[in-house]
Amino acid sequence: MKNSLLFSEFWPWLAEHTNCIVRAGSSDSVVYDDDDYHWRFTAEDARTKLVQVMRGKRPVAELFIESEHIAAVRISPGERGEYNFDLIAEVQGREQVVYYFVLTHSLEDADTKQNPSSAALH
Repeated sequence: MKNSLLFSEFWPWLAEHTNCIVRAGSSDSVVYDDDDYHWRFTAEDARTKLVQVMRGKRPVAELFIESEHIAAVRISPGERGEYNFDLIAEVQGREQVVYYFVLTHSLEDADTKQNPSSAALH
């Protein structure tokens, strides 16, 4: 399994896998997926990505991610077959998880499901 990637690679992939998100958050908040919710990905401006959890047309929660501060996205196995995608930034010279997404599959699992012939490559 690939252990990390650039945010610029992760963001478009994540936006294509919104139905696979179990929860997302930061150090002080967490948003859980629900059958009544859907995830919306957009940009607030050129530097800020926006993740919204919507119930119909109403926002339930929002995450504003300043992509220029994200040094990398670290991938690791989670609980019960889930996969953690930690957005890492350098804060006062130390790596810190500033946001995270938990999905039902890893990057490679998604590639294999979309293209079974690529399974031999992973």
